[in-house]
Amino acid sequence: MKLIKALVTLPALLSFNLVAPQAQTESEAVLPAVQQLQAVDLTVYQTGEARQGAAADRQHLYAIDNFTLAKYEKAGGSFVAKWEGIRGGAISHLNSCFAETTRLFCANSNFPELPMASSVEVFATDSLQHIHSLSLGIMDEGSLTWFDRLGEGWLAGFAHYDGQGGTEFKNHRFATIYRYDQSWRRLGGWMIPDSVTRQMQPYAASGGALGADGLLYLSGHDKSEVYVLAAPRMGPKLIHVATISVDIEGQAISWDDSAERVLIGISRSSREIRTFQIPPVVLPAGLFRLTEVNFTL
Repeated sequence: MKLIKALVTLPALLSFNLVAPQAQTESEAVLPAVQQLQAVDLTVYQTGEARQGAAADRQHLYAIDNFTLAKYEKAGGSFVAKWEGIRGGAISHLNSCFAETTRLFCANSNFPELPMASSVEVFATDSLQHIHSLSLGIMDEGSLTWFDRLGEGWLAGFAHYDGQGGTEFKNHRFATIYRYDQSWRRLGGWMIPDSVTRQMQPYAASGGALGADGLLYLSGHDKSEVYVLAAPRMGPKLIHVATISVDIEGQAISWDDSAERVLIGISRSSREIRTFQIPPVVLPAGLFRLTEVNFTL
């Protein structure tokens, strides 16, 4: 009986050797060369509030500060309206916003306090009246710095820092990107590639916006660059496909959906809102747009 078992097992062992995993293919082993691109300067708007970022809708621009929002006309740059909180109030660190129909969606955090806590704050674009708040509370993900629509849910970026506002057990490399459904239930996420986090250290991504091309555009804390990321075929880390030189000083960015590939950013030192024409980015073979990724099994 033992001999029969041995004879039966031998073909199985031979079969196992024949179907051993194949060697890693070239497309899996070699990362694509990072495209080096240049944005074209378009328009500059002088504001008194653009210290954290900017957003835009069809007719207006929105300057963002820690607890202040200001609305300006695109045509001529005239001041329209302002919402202002109080120092040390419930909204103390607006990190970024984006405009959608009649609402301005903003990421708020308690930076530099610990533990890190965040909320989503919503304002009416016509009056800048605060109309809704969604508390995310204390999150292991970190501090919410930006979010955007992805399908019927959300794509959101969370920061960790090396110094002020950071924790002893997580440095800037723990900054990450998560995918949520419309009720902010986590579905999955990605790491940010080292080639990008190195450029942002000791901080993290201050801004992020999903392009119409389905790629993710990230800005850091102070550098004049925007980093373009694609989804991998496998694994937990996004792929750095392009770096775009843009005349901003980091901070939050947003797309102007009324024009093709026009990005909104700021100069923090001069408190200017600046607009740019962003060149097309080629998606390397074997990678995916974030809008193509299926988060179900």
